[in-house]
Amino acid sequence: LELNTMSIIPILAKHHHPRATEAATKYFIIQAAASSLILFSSIMNAWHTGTWNIIQLSTYPSTVTLTIALSMKLGLAPMHFWLPEVMQGTTLSSALIITTWQKLPPMSLLLMTTNYLPPLVLLTVAIISILVGGWSGLNQIQMRKIMAFSSIAHLGWMMAILTMSQKLTILTLVIYMMMTSSLFLIMIPTSTKTFKDMSQLWTISPTLTTTCMLTLMSLGGLPPLIGFLPKWFILKELTNNHLIPTAIIMAILSLLSLMFYMRLTYTATLTISPNTTNSMMKWRFKPTNIITPT
Repeated sequence: LELNTMSIIPILAKHHHPRATEAATKYFIIQAAASSLILFSSIMNAWHTGTWNIIQLSTYPSTVTLTIALSMKLGLAPMHFWLPEVMQGTTLSSALIITTWQKLPPMSLLLMTTNYLPPLVLLTVAIISILVGGWSGLNQIQMRKIMAFSSIAHLGWMMAILTMSQKLTILTLVIYMMMTSSLFLIMIPTSTKTFKDMSQLWTISPTLTTTCMLTLMSLGGLPPLIGFLPKWFILKELTNNHLIPTAIIMAILSLLSLMFYMRLTYTATLTISPNTTNSMMKWRFKPTNIITPT
């Protein structure tokens, strides 16, 4: 985990700008604090059991501490405040790494300790994450912050099903990484960073705009797109485990995320006439008035 953290710091701070330095510093502090909590949970477990094997935690305080630490590393609510700010201070390519590749080490540790994690804590974190991810994303105009809150909401769905089906958790993670990577690979070459840039995407490439529309609707979980599949399976699994109220709450809260995905889709596809241009410029030159002598 620490090797992974120290490797990403130079990537975040490669641009000599105060915001990039601030983002790298925040990321380092949060990840170091989370790693300290992981060590603390291991020490508590060793104190009670005499073993340093973190995969087999047998005391409730150590499992709760480990869950909080990994939630902080992933950026789950209510330990999520660092994620939008760090992503906003980095480049689009660095934000892509944070939202996809950097989720793998904490998720792998969560999957290895699944049988010992407290289900109630995970469900609470999951519902709060889905709520915060959807509610906070409604008021954003920066694409990187929107993707940060999208990450929080999707990770909430993974936490909800973690103790019931590890295969479904992995499936949800893989589909989320595919959809997020697709959207960032559209944003990076077109330098799309705000809602305004998204509205001008059609003038650069209609093909990318169509792909972006499908990806956004898939992230929102609309059928028959692939993003609907994991949410459907998760709700079905929760219902089979007699957690119908939890499934209803999660389904209702997911409408918040769907709202800002549909706003982005509308902005990208329906706010400009379908015309193409060979120019990469995102503006129109103001006509100059010719002054004639009288």
